[in-house]
Amino acid sequence: MTLRLVVDQSAWNSHVQDVASALHPVVPVVKGNGYVFGRSHLMGRATELSNEVAVGTVYELADVPPHTAPIVLTPVDNGCTVDLRLDAIYTVGSVHHVATLRSLGFEGRVLVKLRSRMQRYGVTPDQLEELVEAVRTAGLSIHGWSIHPPLSSVSTDHVQEIASWANDLDDELPIYVSHVDRNGLEDLRSRFPRHAFRARSGTTLWLGDKSMLKLEANVVDVHVTRGGLAGYRQVAVPGDGRIVLIGCGTAHGIFERPDGLSPFHFQRTRLHLLESPHMHTSMVFVPEGAEVPLVGEWIDVQQSMTRALVDTITWT
Repeated sequence: MTLRLVVDQSAWNSHVQDVASALHPVVPVVKGNGYVFGRSHLMGRATELSNEVAVGTVYELADVPPHTAPIVLTPVDNGCTVDLRLDAIYTVGSVHHVATLRSLGFEGRVLVKLRSRMQRYGVTPDQLEELVEAVRTAGLSIHGWSIHPPLSSVSTDHVQEIASWANDLDDELPIYVSHVDRNGLEDLRSRFPRHAFRARSGTTLWLGDKSMLKLEANVVDVHVTRGGLAGYRQVAVPGDGRIVLIGCGTAHGIFERPDGLSPFHFQRTRLHLLESPHMHTSMVFVPEGAEVPLVGEWIDVQQSMTRALVDTITWT
């Protein structure tokens, strides 16, 4: 049983280089499942593009090689169980985050997180001075400013939000931004020539045009059914037909789509999910008379690439 990613290697390489050039100097983001490629695989490419790489949490620092400055995007909490890297740049969005770093013995560089419309981490304008003072009092140094607009809306909206902060920030420090395209960066740089803007990129850099990527799973078994009950949860089978066992499930990050529909397709037809995927196997029902995939054939899987955990990657 296998969930695999099939990648058009030439198209993917060209895409990554095009995005990196458009956002130069880009700061690659390598976090979570490594955008389906795996963090260890992407890290080698990321370090070719930049001397800084952003990771999601302190627990992902082990993937960053020496001589590359890691930026940790999520603030460190007091449940941290690993030693902090002295060469890492940690994010702080509150006085509490600063105190946590000091309690863990850290004395290095931090990025000050600025609140965006996403309202996740970060200080508001009236809290900025207090946080900057807390950083300096703690003996830490401010490496730069960081703002992460929400994914929704367009780059021009994000530019406006970033611009609303720019005049209040020390222009000797870089501003790290997300979800801003090439035109947005050029706009910011022309409006604020004294500031250095650095674009973080993850989904756009590594995934981009989904046509160059294909997620698929193999058929492990097929058997005849005449109704009754089946599955891990003993659900009712709709009627006569075939039960097809597909070699992926929740262990691979495969679930029903957000709209509740099956993520599986065969011959451009959505397959009926008999029950929710479970661990390493998903069960679909094909009614009598419909085309049935054979054991060993590959089924298209419609799933978020930032959630899927593949067994293999095939480069074509």
